[in-house]
Amino acid sequence: MDAVRRIADAVLYEGYVLWPYRASALKNQRRWTFGGVYPRAHSEGRDDDPWLMRTQCLVEGDEETTVDVGVRFLHVVAREVAEQTPDGLRPVAELRVGDERHLAWDEAREREIAAPGLRVAGLAVHQRVAVGIGAGREEEELRHASGARAGVLVRSWEPLEGALDASAERLADGLFRLTVTITNTSPWDGGPREEALRRTFCSAHTVLHVRGGAFVSSTDPPPALREAVDACRNEGTWPVLVGEPGERHTVLSSPIILEDHPRIAPESPGDLFDGGEVDQLLTLSILAMTDEEKADMRDADPRTREILERTEALTGEQLMALHGAIREFGLERP
Repeated sequence: MDAVRRIADAVLYEGYVLWPYRASALKNQRRWTFGGVYPRAHSEGRDDDPWLMRTQCLVEGDEETTVDVGVRFLHVVAREVAEQTPDGLRPVAELRVGDERHLAWDEAREREIAAPGLRVAGLAVHQRVAVGIGAGREEEELRHASGARAGVLVRSWEPLEGALDASAERLADGLFRLTVTITNTSPWDGGPREEALRRTFCSAHTVLHVRGGAFVSSTDPPPALREAVDACRNEGTWPVLVGEPGERHTVLSSPIILEDHPRIAPESPGDLFDGGEVDQLLTLSILAMTDEEKADMRDADPRTREILERTEALTGEQLMALHGAIREFGLERP
């Protein structure tokens, strides 16, 4: 996986599920806290649940400069468990089939909306890509070793509607201000916030890639462009340059504030869904779990199971690498 994708995925799954990685933990019953773009009807009158996310940044280029725009987010998928009884299927909170325990839980699926090859000089009339994801339902049969039906897992998701809008304004010769807006207009008749989350673009972020041009850093622009950068308005997100240090071809506009050219620590054995990571602390905490706690973590979600199995397979050398590393001292010689 390339470096840009790794950073974007770290943002996508930030807070997906948190230590102690069990479904019973209160913080894992209050999820999807970063980068939510909520149904407009739910958001109106609420300051904390926005229905749009807007990115503005500067692009240096000419008449041939193009930008690929991609929006990524998670779509909540409800996982329900039903037990087979003589009278039919009966919803239950959990079901054990052989050595496997299946829990009711909210999973998520990655969604991506793309608008490739947009010519920046031609975006004075904005481009729109509609978001339209229909409701869906899938069933997975669970069977005993004998072959008898034990029950089913039912995964379902609500419809999502909205739009990705891109436009650009020429500020000077060779300089444009690019605007990308994500809006959520999914139908919503009211109800608790937990239900609104099922029609939310969760962990939403935007990835921009320019061809035949370069982005201007929003964090540390050249002095001559500081005023133009300060005039950009970002709502619910912050754009940073990503890729190798010095590269200016790709921007990640994230609901989590990052520095330009952020990196995943090479010592990290994998995502723990915690932006601070604190890999050593979380890894040792997982290894110190009781067998019962590990079983709860294993059964909660396929991704928490992967974390557990990966952690238990770490070598002593890999564990020692998590102890810490000095990247640079940052001292200047006199």
